[in-house]
Amino acid sequence: MLTFVDTPARTAAPSPNDTLVLLHAFPLNGHMWEEQRGFADRGWHVIAPHFSGFGGSDLVSETPSMDDYADAVIELLRELRVERAVLGGLSMGGYASLTIMRRAPELVRGLILADARSEADSLEGREGRSKMLALAREEGAEAVAQAMLPNLLGKTTRAKRARVVEYVHGMIRGTPPETIASAIYALLSRVDAADVLPQIAVPTLIIVGEEDTITPPAMSQSMKQAIANAELVTIEAAGHLSNLEQPQRFNDALAAFLDHRV
Repeated sequence: MLTFVDTPARTAAPSPNDTLVLLHAFPLNGHMWEEQRGFADRGWHVIAPHFSGFGGSDLVSETPSMDDYADAVIELLRELRVERAVLGGLSMGGYASLTIMRRAPELVRGLILADARSEADSLEGREGRSKMLALAREEGAEAVAQAMLPNLLGKTTRAKRARVVEYVHGMIRGTPPETIASAIYALLSRVDAADVLPQIAVPTLIIVGEEDTITPPAMSQSMKQAIANAELVTIEAAGHLSNLEQPQRFNDALAAFLDHRV
């Protein structure tokens, strides 16, 4: 079972449908959603799971698949007796969310895809992941952090928000290399999810950082066109980790979605 950051609603007791599940990016953990835990004050039970090995959790498998990540979330929801959750994920968390939509769409009443994409990795992308796998094994988490930070964070954040840079750096640096390697296996196993998008029937919010170079805004626009009930919000002055780089703007978009669409 997943371990998770749990923030029960601080107002009236929520119904089983008032659960907001937020899935983290690679190679971070559930604590990346600290700025979103405040939605508990709006009546939401906020759950931010750590995927296997992240956030101090046990590493269940050294070679998991994205299906394994999705199934762990599905099992968690069923154990918590959550009937239908609002499900959100950023980057790797978004890929897991799309996998859940393939495997158990009945558990989802609303979907948030942040800085994610439906396309499978290109040959170049898979080669890059293989190089990152070798780097994690040979040089450790610090080397991975140094390699990833210029792409994870937008140019505005790198220039003006040193505390965010250090926070992300510290989160990656504190992740065991074997956990980073295991997640790369899961990412390498990810299949193209283009066939899932037209089947999504729940309200969907797509968020992307304007300065995201890993999953550029054009990819989010393509997802919006493929999902019938989707809206797209572009976050200015944010890169790939839009919820951390511009938390107020991200939360404003999330609040509008939760208040008016689900």
